[in-house]
Amino acid sequence: MSAVLAALFPDPETAQRVRIRLVKDGFPTDRVYLISHQELGHAQLVPADSVAEKLTQHFQQLFQKEEDVRSAQLLTRGVLHGCAVIAVQPRGEIETRRALEILEQAGPVELRDSDLDNQPLEHAASRSETQIIPGVRKILVGPGPP
Repeated sequence: MSAVLAALFPDPETAQRVRIRLVKDGFPTDRVYLISHQELGHAQLVPADSVAEKLTQHFQQLFQKEEDVRSAQLLTRGVLHGCAVIAVQPRGEIETRRALEILEQAGPVELRDSDLDNQPLEHAASRSETQIIPGVRKILVGPGPP
């Protein structure tokens, strides 16, 4: 199981702006998901007959704990009624705080989390643009003169 934050937004446009902001902030695209009726994302890959079943199974994968069943149901109903969900899988305390800050600033209808205590220590989001390796400007790779 992996830590997840999920925010339900009133419309897909707001969710799209939040996704862009998270990615610009440094979150990898493979850990930020937008799920709406128009853009099912990973839910589209779920082997189920109806959109409702796909969404239910997808959100149950994100929220696997017994006490999280209500979260999966709430998010499914929201998407079926025209809302959109942004799900983020943060890694570590810094990313969790930053993701929460970005999600909350956008004014979600609902904000749910699961398994935040079970995260590998890895950082993608950063508050500063400080270089990790000072002095490095550009690295050129490819064919060129010897």
